[in-house]
Amino acid sequence: MNIGNRLSSVALALLFLFSIGCKRDNVDPVAPANDTSLSNINSWVYEVMKDAYFWSSSLPAQNTLNANANPSDYFEKLIYKRSTVDRYSGITDDVAALQKEFKGISKIFGIQYQIAAPDQNSSNVGLYLSYVVKGSPAEAAGLKRGDIITKVDGQALTNGNYATLLRNNDTHSFTLGTLEGTMLTSDDNKTYSITKAEVSENPVGFSKIIDKSKYGKKIGYVVYTQFVPGTDSSPKAYDDQLRKVFGEFKAQGVNELVLDLRFNGGGYISSAETLASLIGKNISTSKVFYKEQWNENYTAMMKKQKGANALDHNFLAEANNIGSQLERVFVLTSQGTASASELVINGLKPYMSVITIGDHTNGKNLFGTLIDDDQKRWNWGMYVMLGQTANANNESDYGTTNGIAANYKVDDTVIPYRSFGDDNETLFSKVLNVMDVPVSPNARLGATASVKPLSSEFLKDNLQTGEKRMIMEF
Repeated sequence: MNIGNRLSSVALALLFLFSIGCKRDNVDPVAPANDTSLSNINSWVYEVMKDAYFWSSSLPAQNTLNANANPSDYFEKLIYKRSTVDRYSGITDDVAALQKEFKGISKIFGIQYQIAAPDQNSSNVGLYLSYVVKGSPAEAAGLKRGDIITKVDGQALTNGNYATLLRNNDTHSFTLGTLEGTMLTSDDNKTYSITKAEVSENPVGFSKIIDKSKYGKKIGYVVYTQFVPGTDSSPKAYDDQLRKVFGEFKAQGVNELVLDLRFNGGGYISSAETLASLIGKNISTSKVFYKEQWNENYTAMMKKQKGANALDHNFLAEANNIGSQLERVFVLTSQGTASASELVINGLKPYMSVITIGDHTNGKNLFGTLIDDDQKRWNWGMYVMLGQTANANNESDYGTTNGIAANYKVDDTVIPYRSFGDDNETLFSKVLNVMDVPVSPNARLGATASVKPLSSEFLKDNLQTGEKRMIMEF
């Protein structure tokens, strides 16, 4: 699969026949059903982009482009300010595979990690596991958050060989080890052969109520890894699990909330609406969660047909909303926190204090969808940025590489990684500090070390960064 050599993402199919009937005439180029020449594919690409792309008015003239170029190269010529503005639109020659990924289904080992050296002068590196996907081969093998992979296929990882060793193989042997001071030591008795498998990832990775009643706090903690509502067989299963978690928080009188989005690159807007509607304080179905802005043609068309508020989206009525029990929400963030995650952060800010702890977010205020050829003439598809979002106060100033700044900048590099919700876990420890809750004495564990990351984001499987998704579903 080729996605324009970019780490792109997102959605199901936009057929350009929206429910409001806003299809432009002659969007699809006329071509014989069996004609899959490059010129016809590229003509289709151009017409789709001219119609729906957020920056459609900035496209180069079609007659200035090479109609017979590879579609990936042709598509890149259409992207608006690739390095700074549209970092996300992409093209694929296997649209069916990408659709599965957008639903949270992918072929994975199931490991996420920080690749790092014990110190700046060390050539040895380790994979410090930050998250292991529920139901994945890695979890089945017994790997867990806090483990350190020191060897791959029997070879010690170094800053010179890790990229080669972690190549795109479907089976690897992983050897675990320990870090003592600046010394990585392997334990060959802890070697696991793991083969990728197709996994439908449950985004509710962890939840717990942490009782700090001595200090007047009952803390709800949830790790949420992607915005996916459910599976094909149970379309609302994951959203309903999220509702169940918040129902327990509500019943148990939770009065502080920690939303861990460190590993969440986004997903479907519909699930972002669900999550925000479970959290927001003094919200209702008459209050705006977010607003959309499309290109000139679609913005005008939608407002003409549906009125001035056509692009406003209100909160949902969620029976398990805990907003009345909260004054604030703590959100744990990283540079991989993106898209729908940022939508939730930004959308809640007009209604309550949102305190971010960790690193700045990715900076994606854009939404898009995956568009395939409705005549099924080819397997090419595009993830196209359709527009951007703002909150109820019309704020949308985080769409840069600096993202949303952390209120408390905390380096998530202290090894070993503690369990989620552990008093000594680096980011949660800072949450407790801000709450004026001391760390429990029995949580003061052994020696730790701060490692030197080789990447600004948590990586997964074969050195992949997380996809950045804000999926508009039609």
